[in-house]
Amino acid sequence: MASSASGSAIMAAGITMPDTGGQKICHFRQPFLSNTLHPINYSNLQCRSNTKNSFSSVVKAQAVTVEQTAAQVAPKTEAPVVIVTGASRGIGKAISLALGKAGCKVLVNYSRSSKEAEEVCKEIEACGGQALSFGGDVSKGQDVEAMIKTAVDAWGTVDVLINNAGITRDGLLMRMTTKQWQEVIDLNLTGVYLCTQAAAKIMMKKKKGKIINIASVVGLVGNFGQANYSAAKAGVIGLTKTVAKEYASRNINVNAVAPGFIASDMTAKLGDDNEKKILGQIPFGRYGQPEEVAGLVEFLAINPASNYITGQVLTIDGGMVM
Repeated sequence: MASSASGSAIMAAGITMPDTGGQKICHFRQPFLSNTLHPINYSNLQCRSNTKNSFSSVVKAQAVTVEQTAAQVAPKTEAPVVIVTGASRGIGKAISLALGKAGCKVLVNYSRSSKEAEEVCKEIEACGGQALSFGGDVSKGQDVEAMIKTAVDAWGTVDVLINNAGITRDGLLMRMTTKQWQEVIDLNLTGVYLCTQAAAKIMMKKKKGKIINIASVVGLVGNFGQANYSAAKAGVIGLTKTVAKEYASRNINVNAVAPGFIASDMTAKLGDDNEKKILGQIPFGRYGQPEEVAGLVEFLAINPASNYITGQVLTIDGGMVM
């Protein structure tokens, strides 16, 4: 399953992104913490004038030991549980890696690219994180429910949802088939609705959660040959604002990130003429990088400074739309 924002990166090129599928769960290990705090034994300490300095040193050493032991057994904040859809490549992969390396437990969703999803999981685990992969089509309610259940069964909850999965089926409206239209609407818009509704049920119970939808600048300004994609992404923006209002009383933040042209395997194949035309529309004169989008998503997902942000659409496009 391709990243929806990667589709926006090549909107002028009319290139479609393949769906991806299968299911694989990565194993992970829990860290071990000692629960025993040993009391200090002062019975052997003697206060003599000629051993005053020695006594002081012993007490200081014991105090340091107590502090270190207390730090080991002090309760730690539980790592956030994150679901990223369309996470086997592109922006979705970059988001999964960023959050995994930041200490989150990440469910890597994919449609067909099981091998790529497995590699994302391994990379997260190599950095000391926890990850598992799940193959499923987020445009199907049954798959979405199974995906949420997988995360809850493994880690007990869902703290953050990143709706990234998406496809393109480009063509001028006069030639666009109903199938091309519906496939994009089903995955890029209905999929966001289904995942948001399912994850929000869990977030509502604990009155806490973050939902970040990957939209596109195309949803703001439109684009030739992408009536279906533009409509879906505009719908995601409207959905984001409405859900933000409905769930604000439950302390759930809902925001959208709208990437512009983001570097991918497909942008590398556009050719010099097409690339020159695209870069001419961007004040910064370059493509964005998936890691730059991932950094913004990471901020919205787990940085406390984002807790007062909701219902917003944050463009990351090198100044193309302003």
